[in-house]
Amino acid sequence: MNGVSGERSKGIVLRSMVGLVVAMLSLPTVIVIGASFTAGEIIRFPPDGLSLRWYSELWQLDDFRQALWRTFHVSIICTLISIPVGTLAALASVRTRFRFGGLVRIYLLLPFTIPLVVSGLSLMTLFGHARILGQLWPVGVGLCVINLPFMIWSVSASVNHLDPELENAASSCGAPPVQAFLTVTLPAVAPGIITGALLMFILAFNEFLVSLFLTDSRTVTLPVQIYNSIRSVITPDLAAVSVLYIVIAVLAIWLLDRLVGLEIFLKSR
Repeated sequence: MNGVSGERSKGIVLRSMVGLVVAMLSLPTVIVIGASFTAGEIIRFPPDGLSLRWYSELWQLDDFRQALWRTFHVSIICTLISIPVGTLAALASVRTRFRFGGLVRIYLLLPFTIPLVVSGLSLMTLFGHARILGQLWPVGVGLCVINLPFMIWSVSASVNHLDPELENAASSCGAPPVQAFLTVTLPAVAPGIITGALLMFILAFNEFLVSLFLTDSRTVTLPVQIYNSIRSVITPDLAAVSVLYIVIAVLAIWLLDRLVGLEIFLKSR
C-alpha cells in the first residue's frame, strides 16, 4: 500500500514539475500574443481591449514589408547553399577518414565557442575587402557559413543510420556511383537533409547580430529593422512582428512533422 502511495505521489510531483516548466516556457509567448491584439498605444498585458489594428498598421509599413522580403530572400539563399554543401560535407566526414578530420570536428563546435560578434566582424571585413557589402546574397552566404555545422550534424545523424550494404548492393547490381548516390544514399539521408534545411532557414530568418554587421540601410533585414525600431520607440506593432516569428516557427515544426516525423527527428538527435 505504501508502495502504491509512493508511486502516486511521485507521479503527481513529476506531472506538477512538467506543468510548471511548460507554463514558464509558454508564458512569454502568451504575453506577446495577447499584447499584439491590444487596442491601446503601448504594449501591455492584459491588453487594453482587443483589436487587429497593429497587424493592419504593420502591413501598411513599407519598411516592414521590404525588410520581411529581404529576410525571406536571405534565408532562402542560406538554405539553398547549405543543402548541397552540408550534405556532401556530412557524407565525407562520416564515411571517410582524412588528414584534417580533427580540424573539421573543431569547426563543428565553432557555433558554440566563437561569439557571433566575432563572426560578424570577420565576415564584414572579408566582404568589405571583396567589395560585395551592400548586397543581399553575401548576407545569405555569411549566415550559411556560421550555421552550416547544424546542417552537417543533421545529415550526419541520418548517414550514421544508413547501412553501407545498401550502397554496395546497388553497385553490385551495376549502378554507377552517381546513380547509387541518387537512388539509394540521397533518399536514405533525406530526413536529415529536410531537418537541416528547415533549421538553416529558421536560423537565418532569426539571425540578428551577424546581419547587423553585413547589412546597411538598403539591405536591412527584419531582425535589424526590429532593433532599429526599438531604439526609437516601442509600440504594439513590434509584438505583432513577434507573433509572425512564432507563426513561422510553428509552420516549420508542422512541416518537419509532415515531411520527416517528429518521432524520427527526436530519435535521430
